[in-house]
Amino acid sequence: MSTSAPPRQVRVLAAPGPRHDEILTPAALDFIGHLADAFGERRRDLLKERRRQAIRLSAGSPLEFPLVTSAVRADPSWRVAPPAPGLTDRRVEITGPPDRRMAVNALNSGAQVWMADFEDATAPTWNNIVGGQLTLLDAVERRIDFTTPEGREYRLRGDGRIATVVVRPRGWHLTEDHLEHEGRPVPASLVDFGLYFFHCARRQIDAGLGPYFYLPKLENRYEARLWNDVFVLAQELLGIPRGTIRATVLIETITAAVEMEEILYELREHSSGLNAGRWDYLFSLIKTFGHRTDFLLPDRAKVTMTAPFMRAYTELLVRTCHRRGAHAIGGMAAQVPAGEPEAHEAALATVRLDKEREAEDGFDGSWVAHPGLVPLCREVFDGVLGDRPHQLDRTRDDVEVTVADLLSVRRAGGPPTAEGVRSNIAVALRYFDAWLRGQGAVALHGLMEDAATAEIARVQIWQWLRHRVVDRETVLRLLDDELAALAAEFPWAAVDEVRALFERTALAAELPLFFTPDAYSRHLVQRAGAGS
Repeated sequence: MSTSAPPRQVRVLAAPGPRHDEILTPAALDFIGHLADAFGERRRDLLKERRRQAIRLSAGSPLEFPLVTSAVRADPSWRVAPPAPGLTDRRVEITGPPDRRMAVNALNSGAQVWMADFEDATAPTWNNIVGGQLTLLDAVERRIDFTTPEGREYRLRGDGRIATVVVRPRGWHLTEDHLEHEGRPVPASLVDFGLYFFHCARRQIDAGLGPYFYLPKLENRYEARLWNDVFVLAQELLGIPRGTIRATVLIETITAAVEMEEILYELREHSSGLNAGRWDYLFSLIKTFGHRTDFLLPDRAKVTMTAPFMRAYTELLVRTCHRRGAHAIGGMAAQVPAGEPEAHEAALATVRLDKEREAEDGFDGSWVAHPGLVPLCREVFDGVLGDRPHQLDRTRDDVEVTVADLLSVRRAGGPPTAEGVRSNIAVALRYFDAWLRGQGAVALHGLMEDAATAEIARVQIWQWLRHRVVDRETVLRLLDDELAALAAEFPWAAVDEVRALFERTALAAELPLFFTPDAYSRHLVQRAGAGS
């Protein structure tokens, strides 16, 4: 950064921790201050527009492909930037929080990409956020090897064949309350992006790669444009050539689904594709249209990717990406391959079917949550891709998707089962307990659950209660049962706090848009004296 930059504008409001000074340097905080100063007000305006759009849709305004951008969709000439180094072949991507153990396992897993997740897989305690940045810095510097107190060694493989790092910052709706700029918390997205970019962008470029990102929870083209402007300024401030950054956008909201091409267009000089974020997509459908009976969903386990409205969503995504030269990345396989042999084989069979469908539909790669699934996912995509790095040549001109297709939820609807209600309550409670204790990715009943699955679990309870397909007395009884089971299994569980969080976010008359801001401000923000 230029030495003529203004004095540091960001204050640290948390006690220092081990090695925090390596990340929270004066220059890094200056950089965050520049971003917050340039984009903080615009971000707040876009969040207000989110709320206005939600009110319009709730009141009956139709969801449509935007008429004003029809020329962008009709223009066949534009393309996104060509694949960047390390992102040409993305057939297997592994996801997980940026802790040291996960980092080593993911980088060594054989996947082409590791998505280091500050969002759904990280409970945003201050130590997790700064510690995650230290993990990434150490990984880029190849100094991440360590030995546990039990003597288990974690070492990066020596052949250099490790996964490309792609960082997912927190969404636009979240703040980092431990950093203050002009009397306000700093947008969490800018903190996660900015600290990684400041410390690691040049290092990654020197290693022959680059600073790469996944962008979550976008709702429209304007939010994509904001990210593109952030990238332009960040590169300018650090003297990095414009277009070096690459970003993959998760299409995980229904409003973003009707603006896929526009989102690619806004980010085209920095774009590396789109990803089908399946659980958040269902969560978005309920948040947006859950007051309507024709959007009543059955048990989440029954809403598979073969449901007509989910097929429309994924086929539109592949067609959109390949038409513009962008990678299309499939959804998460959350299974944890462990347990009894029969259950293990059943889990692998489920994953195989899912990945075969994606590869045959034209996806260029897909996500897994566990290193044990990497070989299976690679085998499936190898079978379709062969030696090719992707299948961008499959433009899927045969696909025609209307907004009505995207909204045809009724065809997959149906009442919940008693087991589905209990399962959602159990998953939400156990995840809330783990999250409040600082753990963002949790293995539950053979699946790696994160904030996205907890969100769909709790909003389904809210929807079922609203439409009286489940009675409140049954939910309260199951809530008591599952809290008792949680306390028996984990005597240290903060049962009262977990109950209160569930009641506020699943049983209230009005549905809170996310559970994370409420839980964060009440439980994860350090209230200790301010630093500098």
